[in-house]
Amino acid sequence: MLGEANRDRRSERRTATRREIIDAAWVVAREKGLAEVTLRDVAGLVGMRPPSLYTHFASKHAIYDAMFGDAWTQYLVYAKTAEADEPRESRAALRFYARVFFDFAVDFPARHQLMNQRTIPGFTPSPDAYAPSVAVMQDFIARMARHGVRGQDDIDLFVAIVGGLVDAQLANDPGGTRWSGLLDRAIDMYADNVGITSERSRP
Repeated sequence: MLGEANRDRRSERRTATRREIIDAAWVVAREKGLAEVTLRDVAGLVGMRPPSLYTHFASKHAIYDAMFGDAWTQYLVYAKTAEADEPRESRAALRFYARVFFDFAVDFPARHQLMNQRTIPGFTPSPDAYAPSVAVMQDFIARMARHGVRGQDDIDLFVAIVGGLVDAQLANDPGGTRWSGLLDRAIDMYADNVGITSERSRP
């Protein structure tokens, strides 16, 4: 078509193939576990020989790196979609923030492990892969500030409470509700501690 910008079809194909490889790695991680992702299994799912993966990723850690960035990008989208249901009241909003993250985490344990635990020996995310997690935290800090929670210790405590309950749920009652059922109670205790003592919004 006249006037249409030239397309870099080779780049588009490369991007699509990388996406397919990342998706295949998530399939293996869900079925076998994060640490059991192998180049052979990933290559098999995308119809490649394992050495061909090196055309797109320099190493298995490079695949993990792409998965790390993808996981936090998934959470950004998930949290953004949930915004429509966010309560205005402070205590309810804190319970909501906790629930959104908790449900996302327990839905896919291998993804949570990559995002929030040091499951893969020697793996450290690159700055590019880490950037979406920084964006998530910056957004979370801004939301907490709207309810009067601004201290770094208070932010850290909230993260520790929710993360601890996620880990307890996954370790001790996967697929159940034992620690999920404690989440609102724990956040109410937290809200009392930081001075949000009623359901009304904090001044």
